[in-house]
Amino acid sequence: MNDLPRLDDEQLRQLAQQSAAITQACNCVSVDASGWTSLPLSLPEQQLQDIGTLLQDPYIEPTFAEYHPEATRYASPQAPVAPRHFPYNRCNLARCTRCARVYLRYTEAGGYFVDRRIRALNAPALIHDPT
Repeated sequence: MNDLPRLDDEQLRQLAQQSAAITQACNCVSVDASGWTSLPLSLPEQQLQDIGTLLQDPYIEPTFAEYHPEATRYASPQAPVAPRHFPYNRCNLARCTRCARVYLRYTEAGGYFVDRRIRALNAPALIHDPT
């Protein structure tokens, strides 16, 4: 079971604002993660420290429905961050231990693969709470 604190929308916005304000150079920004991408080899997983989760209830399977009111796509940098929709409803939030930038992350599991995916949390205006 996940012992991370469940973050609400306001906490998510605050983390996005803090992360967006960081200008320090760091290897965690060597790959553009403004949209969902595979965890880059340049960013060792141990450099990310989990700080919270968006998972609502660990005993209920979250929806796979995505939220794209502006016709964005999953990997689009302009896609909304919708905590109650896929893949955000399966995400943990992690902070880079070197520069303190915050990332959303989850594990995509397909038939024959496992892919750790990340997206930078640095655009508070993209956070939406559709019901």
